[in-house]
Amino acid sequence: MTLDRLAALALTLLAAMACPAVADDKYPGKAVTVVVPQVAGGANDAIARIVAQKLAESTGQPFIIDNRPGAGGNIGTAFAAKSRADGYTLLLTVDSAYVINPALYKSTGFDPIKDFVPIATVATAGYVLVANNSFPPNNVGELIAAAKAQPGKIAIGSAGNGTLNHLFGEMLGKAAGIQMMHVPYKGASAAVTDLVGGQVQVSVQSLPSSLPFIKARKLKVLGVVNERRVSLLPDVPTIGETIKGLGATPWYGLLAPAGSPKEVVSQLQAHLAKVLNSPELREKLAMLGCEPYVGTPEEFAARIRSDLPRWASVVKDAGVTVD
Repeated sequence: MTLDRLAALALTLLAAMACPAVADDKYPGKAVTVVVPQVAGGANDAIARIVAQKLAESTGQPFIIDNRPGAGGNIGTAFAAKSRADGYTLLLTVDSAYVINPALYKSTGFDPIKDFVPIATVATAGYVLVANNSFPPNNVGELIAAAKAQPGKIAIGSAGNGTLNHLFGEMLGKAAGIQMMHVPYKGASAAVTDLVGGQVQVSVQSLPSSLPFIKARKLKVLGVVNERRVSLLPDVPTIGETIKGLGATPWYGLLAPAGSPKEVVSQLQAHLAKVLNSPELREKLAMLGCEPYVGTPEEFAARIRSDLPRWASVVKDAGVTVD
């Protein structure tokens, strides 16, 4: 082999080493793993499976769900962060595990800014403030008046310390200047069961957890937590319509390990935008109390950057820790 050919070979090897994650023109050319850091059967898992099926149809390659629960979502998220940045391992997570956990845990095992590249928000979830039918208040204003008349007497149930349910309740209490008695449960279903039974008077719950009881008239809705009214309950006002500026919209999003090729991220976002506009997918998400959200990687990144300090402030004000 001549010196010129040796030099050319060396340059080729150096270029390959410098750019280990180069997008495949035929991406995806094999199965893609989607890490879900929650248990199978939950809302995030259900959304992931609906989206994965449609992405498989759109790309012609399987999108396989890999449930890795534990530590509030930290175990699966940290695993995805350390995966090869080639577009074949992705993370589909919920905001509570991604932007709230860093404020709750001393160590999560991942950095939400440095360890991932956002692809896009997948969907937003509907959350509502619900009450036992025998509880006199029928809206947010009446709840505030009752709480002011009975400081610390009204019991508000949650899915556990540091959960979205809990923190939404803390946000409401601070904004309205009221004090309620927080009762943490081990999961949303237990909180809803006791709410229906009258052991607690109110609770903030996701629509997937509460909608069956709302439809059966076993619970009543005092207000929508989201910043905008939700399609399943168009006549129910948001809490922000009573307390200006108060509200939060939980999200589910798709991310890739940091260093993933820009071409891959762009292709994934394009495929995601296509499937999220599918009437079938929209109908399936609606049944879960969720709405598809078609956005860009830049919009998703901005959402994450603004959510992190916001939730850190709520956690600090509530004095909540998990470790």
